[in-house]
Amino acid sequence: MNAIQSPVASFRRYLSLIKFSHTIFALPFAFIGFTLAVTHTSGTYSFQWHLLAKMLLCMVFARSAAMAFNRYLDRKYDGLNPRTAIREIPAGIISPNSALLFTIVNCILFIATTWFINKACFSLSFVALAVVLFYSYTKRFTALCHLVLGVGLSLSPIGAYLAVTGVFALLPLLFSFAVLTWVAGFDIIYALQDEEFDRSQQLHSIPAALGAKNALLVSSLLHVLSAGFVVWAGVEGNFNILYWLGATFYMGLLVYQHRLVKPNDLSKVGIAFANTNGIASVVFAACTIASLLLSAI
Repeated sequence: MNAIQSPVASFRRYLSLIKFSHTIFALPFAFIGFTLAVTHTSGTYSFQWHLLAKMLLCMVFARSAAMAFNRYLDRKYDGLNPRTAIREIPAGIISPNSALLFTIVNCILFIATTWFINKACFSLSFVALAVVLFYSYTKRFTALCHLVLGVGLSLSPIGAYLAVTGVFALLPLLFSFAVLTWVAGFDIIYALQDEEFDRSQQLHSIPAALGAKNALLVSSLLHVLSAGFVVWAGVEGNFNILYWLGATFYMGLLVYQHRLVKPNDLSKVGIAFANTNGIASVVFAACTIASLLLSAI
């Protein structure tokens, strides 16, 4: 019985290491990019299950590599921070070498999967990995680390579009910019929890550099830009009412999360970070995809 449970327990530990549940942020936008490529290109490309499966595998492998590498690189700081000391590596649940090996395996699987998609995806796979892995270093030298994280996740819609078409286009890029500014904005909110710790360890973040009040202003500005890109995409794509309902909901939740978090009250950061943004991503993507599919009928 223990032999059966052991692989399952190990699997769960690695899912926890990479916070697999947080895939909910970028994955819905990958589905938007994929659906755009199939429905918004004048019938040039058709839906193919194998491409969808490969796109999903790329998302899983790239994100798993990025998160595991982040945990590996930050293990010293995670162990010193009371909020993160329970994470798998500082808690001794997963060894640093195991996390690094997990990172390397996922990088190889990601590159190998792109090889079976098209030349554009394969060529850009090295750039994509460089971006998502580089993020883990940025807190050591720049407060703009939140934007680098945003760039990493913003690759999901354009990457999915490239998987189908092999070319760039304005509309999926607009969704990528919406993701970039959205993620950077909510990552600043999340980083408020570690403002004092980051300062004490000479780590860089917008809250550590500007303080909680000004950091929230920067986050708000980024979310205004995200809403602007969502509107621009809606106009550019000539979407129907379903899209605009989803866009309104998305923007409403951006406002809501800023009402939850105050400079002197961070008790609801968890709700603002995970719940609000996860729901916003799923609902907006569902409405966008439904809009695209209805328009294609």
